[in-house]
Amino acid sequence: MAGNLENPQTLEKLEISDASVTKTQEQNVNPWSVSGEVTEDGKVKPIDYTKLVEQFGTKLIDDALLERFERVTGHKPHRFLRRQIVFSHRDLELILDRYEKKEPFFIYTGRGPSSDIMHIGHMVPFQLTKWLSDVFQVPLVVMMTDDEKYLISDLDREIDTYEHFARENAKDIIAVGFDPDRTFIFSDYDYMGGEFYKNVTRIAKRINRNTADACFGFNSGTNIGKVHFAAIQAASSFASSFPFMFGPDKIQTSKIPCIIPCAIDQDPYFRLTRDVASQLKYAKPSLIHARFLDALQGPGSKMSASIESSAIKCSDSPKTILSKVNQYAFSGGQATVEEHRAKGGNPEVDVSYQYLKFFLEDDTELEQIRQDYEEGKMLTGEIKKRCADELTKFCNAFQERRAKITDETLKAFSTPRPLICRGVQSDTILPTSGSNQAGSAEGPTGDPSSKSYAKKMEKLRAIEAKKAQKAAEREEKAKATTTINSTN
Repeated sequence: MAGNLENPQTLEKLEISDASVTKTQEQNVNPWSVSGEVTEDGKVKPIDYTKLVEQFGTKLIDDALLERFERVTGHKPHRFLRRQIVFSHRDLELILDRYEKKEPFFIYTGRGPSSDIMHIGHMVPFQLTKWLSDVFQVPLVVMMTDDEKYLISDLDREIDTYEHFARENAKDIIAVGFDPDRTFIFSDYDYMGGEFYKNVTRIAKRINRNTADACFGFNSGTNIGKVHFAAIQAASSFASSFPFMFGPDKIQTSKIPCIIPCAIDQDPYFRLTRDVASQLKYAKPSLIHARFLDALQGPGSKMSASIESSAIKCSDSPKTILSKVNQYAFSGGQATVEEHRAKGGNPEVDVSYQYLKFFLEDDTELEQIRQDYEEGKMLTGEIKKRCADELTKFCNAFQERRAKITDETLKAFSTPRPLICRGVQSDTILPTSGSNQAGSAEGPTGDPSSKSYAKKMEKLRAIEAKKAQKAAEREEKAKATTTINSTN
């Protein structure tokens, strides 16, 4: 998946202190770059997420949907959901329907490996994905789009570079804490082929150049690989691309949807995917969208691993984290201590507060920090210190887990195999109905551990046994006829 800022100059123009920002520009959010609106006085505004919901045609995640999520799953919504960091969706309610009915689905997310170490902004969708995996207890596929990153890179870059980045990033992702029994991580360069590639071509055949240009803003200078990649990213949305997971029965697997946690800039890919799914008669993917974690320079920007001063890397030491936060984190405070005590700070533009909003679990403490900062009780230096402490805690824990991830660990996660779905092996959920043969019956769906499912499976086995018995009788009769004829 995309999701990194590929052009360093874009972020440099967004730095609040950069005097070169003089021209007005509209906010721009797409899979390859993110920039906030620039006003006439050169100030960069925060990303307007309400405008993106209207532009992309998604739905806001409201209180009623969160209440239903908690009621159906029995889990309090993740802090990202509670704080509207994950704010938008497509058909989340349909995934909750399937969970409630014990019908199968899976989770799909991905990473575009543009460097050999991930930063804390990259961790946001993966923290959410791990939580969803633990709540839903369904299979998860993680796509490493090393091919895409090569296609959009400079001509002097080599494929080997991005394959290396993919392996290192995959280890970073594993270190988030994913369950190996439920998780398959794959590189496009390694996995492409078979049923996956068949779906790629089915999708590509149904997307014309005009549609791709309108969706992504391609032009005559766009290389054909970048245009074609939309079909590759879409293919992971369909269960039939992973026959080892739910089995090879295409009629059955075509009905199994996925839910995709991603940043809002990835939505154009999946709007197109959902359109193609209708044409293929495949289940449409559902999505939930996250906001961006601002670069250290402030609102309207996004962290970039290629710009050291913009990001907190997961590998940074406590000293480096504190230094970066103190030196680069945009402040919502006042110019002097006296003025700050009198007027208070603005947490909505303060980077340290925004990072705490993403990483501090305690809602009560977060609200107290907000109040104290707004009222001038907490100074800029104090909120920066609290932010650095929380990020250090996160990065230290990550680094301890990352140190234990070996090549063998990666190989185990990257091996195609049945995964665990709600306590049972995923390839046993759907019946082997022989769907490629005419007149084959559909098997039951639902919770394999339930009594009703067991009864349906028992009935199916009885039917199959009866068919086998009749086939054996026909074979015996044919043998007997052959013997009589040969005797005569």
